[in-house]
Amino acid sequence: MNILILGGDGYLGWPTAMHFSQMGHAVTVVDNYFKRHAGLELDFESLIAIPNLTRRTKAWKEITGKEIKHYIGDITDYNFLKDVFITTQPDTVIHYAEQPSAPYSMISRDKAAKTLQNNLTGTLNIIYAIKETVPNCHLIKLGTMGEYGTPNIDIPEGYIDIAHNGKTDKFLFPRQGGSLYHTTKVQDTDMIWFYVRTWKLRATDLMQGPVYGISTDESAQDVRLTPSFHYDEIFGTVLNRFIVQAVCGHPITIYGKGTQIRGYLNIKDTLACVYLSAMNPPEGGTLNIYNQITETFSVLELADKVSAAAKSLGYEVTIKHIENPRIEKEEHYYNPTYTTLKGLGLTPNLLTNEILVEMLKTVLLYKDNISVDSIFKGIKWK
Repeated sequence: MNILILGGDGYLGWPTAMHFSQMGHAVTVVDNYFKRHAGLELDFESLIAIPNLTRRTKAWKEITGKEIKHYIGDITDYNFLKDVFITTQPDTVIHYAEQPSAPYSMISRDKAAKTLQNNLTGTLNIIYAIKETVPNCHLIKLGTMGEYGTPNIDIPEGYIDIAHNGKTDKFLFPRQGGSLYHTTKVQDTDMIWFYVRTWKLRATDLMQGPVYGISTDESAQDVRLTPSFHYDEIFGTVLNRFIVQAVCGHPITIYGKGTQIRGYLNIKDTLACVYLSAMNPPEGGTLNIYNQITETFSVLELADKVSAAAKSLGYEVTIKHIENPRIEKEEHYYNPTYTTLKGLGLTPNLLTNEILVEMLKTVLLYKDNISVDSIFKGIKWK
């Protein structure tokens, strides 16, 4: 297939590009280097220095003989995006090109506006580009489990059957994002669902939990292919941050009690889930929604696992509870369904002590690159 990956420079976008290329598909990536520019502005960077897309794609071709094409540009520029669609004629579009950080969206009004403009205008442009150039194209959008919030009932995969006053119907599951970022993802889903119904587009929305991991099968071939790995408060996912904190002697920082439960998955499983989704497109007029997690943990459980793994390598780790800067339930029910992707063939890489030790050893190689000041900046929801 022709695969177009939007946000192809990111933590997930670049590994996805390599994975589809390795599987024999024609891959094109697009990025505007938002996260690189945000890093310069806010003083954080990837633990491991990553080449730009020109150098990354050259390295990929040198190592594998396979070509990944790339464009540098902003998907909120509709003329640019439409030209890319016309040139590449994608069969599948994988949409990672969103401002992906809850803390970033809560820094200021300007950062909130940037989040709204990037995420909603970008998604709208993609929908229109599909309709006007490749109407049979399959859109795969990376959603988030954070759309659901923490309801006091079981969380199904996207839809819920409602019985009311003797009538029944099926609706999108009621959602309540925990930040402005999460709210834009809710609005993404609503927008895509509207245009799927209206224009009979085909789409898959992947409600993903926080991802962890540093390397994939493809990136292990050469350090130049390594995914970006952020450990800062803004773009670092929780387990990746805990690993870095353990290595550099910073206390593992727990927001509040640490009893918040979420669903997690290995970066290798993200690639497998997206690939399975691409290989199983829906019919026109259908929006598939899959919950893309493999297991659930409380934040405190993750901290304890990292602490135990670090101690097995001779590192003494402290766990520190701090006032929760976010507005969220700390004691809550959490029981999501996540069976469909397993039914399509996903074999999860579950979180083990061996995986944590491997991550710790990799971070140790780059310990001198850690900027302790970047780990926690105290961004608050209030």
